[in-house]
Amino acid sequence: MKHIFLVEDDKEIAKNLMRLLGAEGFLVAHASTRGEAAAMLGGNRYDLALVDISLPDGNGFAVCTEIRDTQDIPVIFLTASGDEASVVTGLNMGASDYITKPFRPRELIARIGTALRKSGHSPSVFEVCGLKVDTASGIVKKDGGEVFLSALEYRLLLVFINNPRAILTRNRLLDELWSAAGEYVNDNTLTVYIKRLREKIESNPGNPQIILTVHGTGYRLGGGYVPE
Repeated sequence: MKHIFLVEDDKEIAKNLMRLLGAEGFLVAHASTRGEAAAMLGGNRYDLALVDISLPDGNGFAVCTEIRDTQDIPVIFLTASGDEASVVTGLNMGASDYITKPFRPRELIARIGTALRKSGHSPSVFEVCGLKVDTASGIVKKDGGEVFLSALEYRLLLVFINNPRAILTRNRLLDELWSAAGEYVNDNTLTVYIKRLREKIESNPGNPQIILTVHGTGYRLGGGYVPE
């Protein structure tokens, strides 16, 4: 389980972020000030930091420096200011990314995943029920043989792989596929892609073990998920 260090003084934003990150399978440690952040860095190890630039007793740039002095992890700045000077300062300090408030939850999760993969703090090979997915090369194998997926089929599979503990509603999946395809994807199209994907990756598509249906809600990834 990846450990996220969240430095955010707005209690409502922090609460929502902790709920979002927890639902995605992350463990979250929260500090609301620079002082709290400095104390929590002592003796604790994290995989990524989300740092607000504006803090009541200083700024996120100072926190970033303190993080850099103690551990080598990606830092993503959260800022209400999208001005170029703040962005450039953060990136020049070695930040992996920045995102301007208000931000879209799915975009934040995607950027966290990207930062973790680039830093080597996130596995690039995943295995579930005999299916192996190498996200670095884009190669998918089933029982040792390569499986050839279309771009949207692969994107759909990645949504499940990246959210192994979540029940994914049809609306959530539609949003993911729509943004990836750059064109409207309707409910019938989603049904077709789920069927096609199961036919390619399941040992028995009539009794799926990888992409499970949660009746009345959506779908979820099956058991046996193993990141390598």
